[in-house]
Amino acid sequence: MIHILEGKVSIDNVEEFLHKLKKISIENNLTIQALDADKIAGEEHIRFAVEKALNSFRTGTAIANDLSKEIMLYAAGTRQISRAVKLGIHKGENNIVLVAVGDAKLSGFDEIRHEHVLAYNKSKKEALMKAFGITNEELEAAGEEKLPELVLERVALVDVIK
Repeated sequence: MIHILEGKVSIDNVEEFLHKLKKISIENNLTIQALDADKIAGEEHIRFAVEKALNSFRTGTAIANDLSKEIMLYAAGTRQISRAVKLGIHKGENNIVLVAVGDAKLSGFDEIRHEHVLAYNKSKKEALMKAFGITNEELEAAGEEKLPELVLERVALVDVIK
């Protein structure tokens, strides 16, 4: 089961926040990944990335040694962890999406102020184009409203570049 939590959070110490993620993950038998919602093109993007990551583990084609890293790789549309971490959280104010895989509910994150930050909107355009290497020419040819689909295409192409 895939669980998604979205909102805003102020992170003073990234390491402490990631440690908390890991602790909650272990305690609840969940795989949890935290991503910068400003670089996610909507719920379909994150769900597609999770499904692709799960499938790569099922078929033995995963690059990463754990599911949370594999989710980040697919969400970023790359096989390079150095590029994928750019979709991660940072110190300061974050629009965040937590995605969890497992049977338990995703809870214990009271510091996240629940707001709708996951859906695609035009304020994400520049960050998405940069993160996924989408050119102005490509966007012009497809149409600006197709940007989320172009991101999904990048996620799908990860399997081709393995």
